[in-house]
Amino acid sequence: MREVREAFRRFWPLTRGDRKWLAAIVACVVVSALAETASILLFAELTDNALKAGSITAFWGPAGAWLGVAALGALVGYFGNSLATWTAERFVLRLRAKVFRHVQDLPPHFFQKHRQGDLVERLTGDVEAIEQMVVSGVVGTVSAAFSAVFYSAAALYLRWDLALATFVLAPLFLLAARRFSGRIRTASQDERVADGAITSVVEESLGNIVLTQAYNRRADEEKRLDREARAWMRASVRGARLSEMYEQFVEVVETLCVLAVIGLGVWEISADRMTLGQLLAFAAFIGYLYPPVRSLGQLGLTLTAATAGAQRLNEILDSEPAVTDPAEPVAPWPARGWVAFHDVSFRYPESRRASLRDVSFTASPGELVIVTGSSGAGKSTLSKLLTRFYDPAQGTITLDGVPLTDVSLEFLRENVALLPQETLILNGTIRENIACGRPGASDEEIERAAQEAAAHNFITALPEGYDTHIAPGTAALSGGQLQRVAIARAMLRAAPVLVLDEPTAGLDAVAARQVVAPLRKLMAGRTTIMITHDLSLAPDADRILVVHRGRLVESGTHKELLAKQGAYAALAEPLPDAVADVPPTVDETMILRW
Repeated sequence: MREVREAFRRFWPLTRGDRKWLAAIVACVVVSALAETASILLFAELTDNALKAGSITAFWGPAGAWLGVAALGALVGYFGNSLATWTAERFVLRLRAKVFRHVQDLPPHFFQKHRQGDLVERLTGDVEAIEQMVVSGVVGTVSAAFSAVFYSAAALYLRWDLALATFVLAPLFLLAARRFSGRIRTASQDERVADGAITSVVEESLGNIVLTQAYNRRADEEKRLDREARAWMRASVRGARLSEMYEQFVEVVETLCVLAVIGLGVWEISADRMTLGQLLAFAAFIGYLYPPVRSLGQLGLTLTAATAGAQRLNEILDSEPAVTDPAEPVAPWPARGWVAFHDVSFRYPESRRASLRDVSFTASPGELVIVTGSSGAGKSTLSKLLTRFYDPAQGTITLDGVPLTDVSLEFLRENVALLPQETLILNGTIRENIACGRPGASDEEIERAAQEAAAHNFITALPEGYDTHIAPGTAALSGGQLQRVAIARAMLRAAPVLVLDEPTAGLDAVAARQVVAPLRKLMAGRTTIMITHDLSLAPDADRILVVHRGRLVESGTHKELLAKQGAYAALAEPLPDAVADVPPTVDETMILRW
């Protein structure tokens, strides 16, 4: 129960805006329980005064009262249940927004450790499990408790001695629930993990359908899904069996209690100490009493199962963002774009090797600084630090002389536009994809950005033009065209600092040439830091930085670095003539002639 209390304590504050509605729901529950109690007593009166005596006159009064009580109970029950559903969904909405908001602040390495499908499951199924604990659980507990109290009081009123005799068996329900709770919690946790794994496999397979088809991986993907689905099935069946075992056990106990009541009642009627109406009412109260008691036991199992979801959500909520806004950020200013790295060192979490060591350089407004080097040298880490996905372990990065840690994240990212290596496309129209560079931009501004990115012509040639729907992995546009849409988005942002991470990666030579001109327009007048292996723009760069094993080993212009014949020259120069002069083999000659 400690896990339940801790989970409840953490998530109960989210009901703060709905507690008046919860109080109204509790009031409805109380009225409904009272109405049910009054109905049973009226039934007893009808049995003794109308049915037993065969008097139609004695029928109308209790019958009318019973109908009125039933109508009141139905009306209040409808209102209470509708309000409970509305309140529960509001809680789910609020909790999901809280978790999603937190997820969006987490660093990239968090998403590398967790499968996307599993995170989706936590934001859906696990959130709903918490609602079962915090909102529906509270309503269910109050409802069961009041019902049990009213039915017990009514049974004691009719025959206190018989009531006490039947109450002896009530703790069996709670003991059974306690007995089953641990195993059901384990099964629920396994089921939720397996459910997230199934979602992950499906999402990964559909997202990589080309790879699956091209490499004949259909059978392998089916095996992956089958493995995870079987794990889910085992956990689900195990949980269902335990729940059904509990249900059948309490069903037997409840039947035993009702039979005991009837047997004692027959004995009392034979001794003229009880009327038939009283016996039926007493049996009804006992019959109505045990379901709430059973519900309290079942609620314990539900709360125990919900702790599995709570633990999975807590893992997200307890993960700390890599960066946060300063307590008192510097007031916004019209940023010019002076960027400087001062002795910056950085190591990724859980990595043994530093990605950057004592890196220092500056970039002035209007300059193009190209950062190059071998794969894994630490080039892309510069872009993550400049956009503050992470903060350096040592050293300082400044914008216009102000440390990035002193400015708000919103201001920084409004003034530093990132064009990442992967062409990021949203599920929406081309217009919406470009407009997300600056929300609220007019159609004229969107089209002007597309024209500057050399995208306007192919967009307008589409049947639906700017309203053409595209999505990640779309076949409606080529890779080069999608890249130009992304460039238009960056142009619309009009940030003074531009970070380009491998802007031509994944494009063929023709597509790469097509995006060079738009890139030149995009870089004009901005502080541009381009991280790339493609050195076609190197002659135009104001400075080239060569990174090797996290260190800045060379800096200078294209000509200066070529003259040094160092690391940059090895990256920039074509293959040696000796290699180029090697005669082709017979097979290669045949191919060339053909």
